[in-house]
Amino acid sequence: MFQIQSHSLRPLTTTAHLAQTMTLLSLTIEELKQQIDSELASNPALEFIEERRCPTCHRLLPERGFCPVCSRPLNQYSDDPVVFISPRDDFHPVRQDVEGFLPEEHDYSPVEDALPTYVLRQIAPDLAIEDRKLAAYLLAHLDEDGLLTIELVEVASYYHVSLERVKAVQRLIQKADPVGVGSRSTQEALLVQLEVLSETRSVPDLAQCIVENSVDLLFRRQYAELARLYNVPQRRIEQIVHFISENLNPFPARSHWGDVRQPSAADVQVYHRPDIIISYMNDDPQNPLIVEIIMPLSGTLRVNPLFRQALQQAEGEQRSAWREDIEKASLFVKCLQQRNHTMQRLMQCVVKSQKDYIMYGDKHLKPVTRVSVSRELGVHESTISRAVAGKTVQLPNKRIVPLSSFFDRSLNIRTLLKDMIAREARPLSDAELVDMLSREGIDVARRTVAKYRAMEGILPAHLRRSLSQVS
Repeated sequence: MFQIQSHSLRPLTTTAHLAQTMTLLSLTIEELKQQIDSELASNPALEFIEERRCPTCHRLLPERGFCPVCSRPLNQYSDDPVVFISPRDDFHPVRQDVEGFLPEEHDYSPVEDALPTYVLRQIAPDLAIEDRKLAAYLLAHLDEDGLLTIELVEVASYYHVSLERVKAVQRLIQKADPVGVGSRSTQEALLVQLEVLSETRSVPDLAQCIVENSVDLLFRRQYAELARLYNVPQRRIEQIVHFISENLNPFPARSHWGDVRQPSAADVQVYHRPDIIISYMNDDPQNPLIVEIIMPLSGTLRVNPLFRQALQQAEGEQRSAWREDIEKASLFVKCLQQRNHTMQRLMQCVVKSQKDYIMYGDKHLKPVTRVSVSRELGVHESTISRAVAGKTVQLPNKRIVPLSSFFDRSLNIRTLLKDMIAREARPLSDAELVDMLSREGIDVARRTVAKYRAMEGILPAHLRRSLSQVS
């Protein structure tokens, strides 16, 4: 009977181990630190010893510096990256500021705000204080296309305010950049964009009518049907559709979080603490890359040996409760070690594949996918997705990027596209850009070029031409 019970519990233990490992794997270093602190506070069997010890080989470390064993190449001739878990706690210097402790700006590279934050910054001056919660609530319910996933009447009911008040806040959001964000549908987003566009330039007469009443025909490109419906030549319908496709975006969030209509040189800057730091050994680009996966504590996390001893003397329910605490503490330590091991294997694979991108920039990014990495490491794709999600990497040039950018298959093309447009003697059309990319060995469709151009916040050729004439 005892053997049957033992075997029946093993799958449960394995499942708990896997579930907790996956949870820890998805956390950033800030979230991981909070989780560790929570476990320490709730479990008396878990102990933290304040000492500088290598999380991998468990050697005691000096007050500063890396583990002399784990941070060393396998041999002096190896060019492979050195990947290790770092108990580094001195890379995040802070200074006292009027608003509290803030990171020194020169220690961090800028990244852009998330869309809700970016939009809220724009409309905040025009919002009444009591309406800021409405705006925040609406912005928190945007999908990946920038469209609302909640009905306005639900918001009005939730906050016990009038529907008109909610609509007024939504209108402010829709007029922010990117224009049309916060709309309830692609049709509404297009109508808002037409309204804003008409304030600065002429819009074809039938454009608004077609979007408002015949958007289904428009999306299906039923030009003949539209021409018959509005009693105009098909050529005119084609011109209107061309205007719409060149100037409007039914999915506002798919464009760059910047002034898409007139991009500005200054980016909104915020600063993040990196989860991973990539540098050169001894700061020499001729040396191998060093990859530090930051562990948010420099001491040792273990099951308290005194608690184990006390368990031998405990009886009844207390003994059962203490045994459960020890099992939970032991499981947490093992899962944390498994998380670190998985992150090491992932970064070893990714950094080796994307070495040129790390050293030379976006143009050199290779088309690496999560699926290909999962196959190489022999793990499920969801494991790679969890390990990548939310993590940031500081590159040798001190620029901080999302770990997900290592898997962005369009980044090198978008970078090349930006360079081509930056060097253009005259505004190049999307078709001309397709030809230039083809000569570089990159075959993409014109609509793909238009999409990448919009993602980078670059205007169509005719609008770039208009801006150059004005300036």
